Amino acid sequence: MDLLAGVAAAVVPYFRNWLPGPGRWTAPGSVVVALAALAPQVLLAQPVIAQAVMAQEREPQVRVLLVESPTLTVAATDHPLALRGLAETPGGQVILAPGDTVTLTLVGGAMAVQRNGQSPADQASASAQASGSAQTIWLEPLASGLALGDSKPAGDFQLKQRSYRGRLVVAIKGSALQAINTVDLESYLPSVVGSEMPASWPQAALRAQAVAARTYALRQRSASQPFDVSATVASQVYKGVEAETPSTREAVASTRGEVLMYGGNLVNAVFHSSSGGSTENSGDLWSQQLPYLVSVPDVDQDSPVSRWQQRLDPQTLIKAFGEIGGANRIEILSSTSSGRVRQARVIGPGGTLVLTGAELRSRLGLRSTLVRFELVGPDVASSQLPSSGPPILPPLAGSIAPLPDAAAQVPIQVPQPTLLAVGRGFGHGVGMSQWGAYALAQRGEGYPEILRYYFRGTDLRPYNAP
Repeated sequence: MDLLAGVAAAVVPYFRNWLPGPGRWTAPGSVVVALAALAPQVLLAQPVIAQAVMAQEREPQVRVLLVESPTLTVAATDHPLALRGLAETPGGQVILAPGDTVTLTLVGGAMAVQRNGQSPADQASASAQASGSAQTIWLEPLASGLALGDSKPAGDFQLKQRSYRGRLVVAIKGSALQAINTVDLESYLPSVVGSEMPASWPQAALRAQAVAARTYALRQRSASQPFDVSATVASQVYKGVEAETPSTREAVASTRGEVLMYGGNLVNAVFHSSSGGSTENSGDLWSQQLPYLVSVPDVDQDSPVSRWQQRLDPQTLIKAFGEIGGANRIEILSSTSSGRVRQARVIGPGGTLVLTGAELRSRLGLRSTLVRFELVGPDVASSQLPSSGPPILPPLAGSIAPLPDAAAQVPIQVPQPTLLAVGRGFGHGVGMSQWGAYALAQRGEGYPEILRYYFRGTDLRPYNAP
């Protein structure tokens, strides 16, 4: 059985390099020939191999947009990578040994590819050549790269000083290259949990985060889009294997496959850092009010961002509201039921702007829209008046007053004020408060109770792919 298990572990990941999508897989002819050449005792392992292939294929995959840039450098880490997609390459692929790098640059609407920084003239032999152009390339780990799973510390490839597991697809999108990581969901999640929460937090909070992140990622999968989620706060943060720890891997493994459902569907399991005392109704921020995303009292009082202040100096205000020359004051026109800004009026030297709370937060870089504004006053109160000369007296009755000397007049400079934003919480406020989850875990609540507190009326179930 050790031999069979070893064969399965080695061959399954090789098969998976050609898996086009969930529920379907095909093996290329070269793999069939290779299997036919194996010893008879290995061929007896085919049922085991097939079972391993099917077991691995049942695990969903997620496509993560890592970065968009006109130039990217990718390195092979512990195991060789196969680079595919270069029409100029004999055999259709190039093998990158551990430590090799490939630089991808967008030039004239095509992707220029160089291996280890070499120009085409430096690469004399066909076996060493890895230069050319393409519209899309694939970098895939060979053999055991995927089989090591969560125990693998270094990942399969490195991009921008971070290591990742799985396959990398690089494609041209407008004026940039999109780097998209396709990775098994359960291998993706330990990094998300470690990127979104301190790994030292209680397991109950980490497990709640794991379930929320798993549910969110599965709900975002769409075959009609080039990627499912991004690696930033636009979706959920994913910093590669360096963000994993034993505690985040435990949180994922102990909740493996568990998701939140409502009415038989995956919920929109959004989360944020701290609500500032009360979470937000989804309908007050977005176009749809979901029955499980309702405002609830939060327990995030110990959060370092539960209450905050942000000084907005004249330069900041001019940059944020350049079309009206800055801001003299900001008036809240309407608020949501939880007190967050729904609409605000910005009054500046050159006019007035009416903005939504989200627009105001984006322009000013505020931690949340649960905020009010106070006038601090000008940093330096100064006005320039004539420093010398006789006072100008009112004219006598019946006389004609002489015009004042224009050179003696200096315009009064009215400095712009500084505003103070006084706010609570960090994030959009909808769904699970991460600092609230920490507080509930500290009180002894388990992760199912934490999730049901923030996602009302939901069920915790094992995920079954449609």
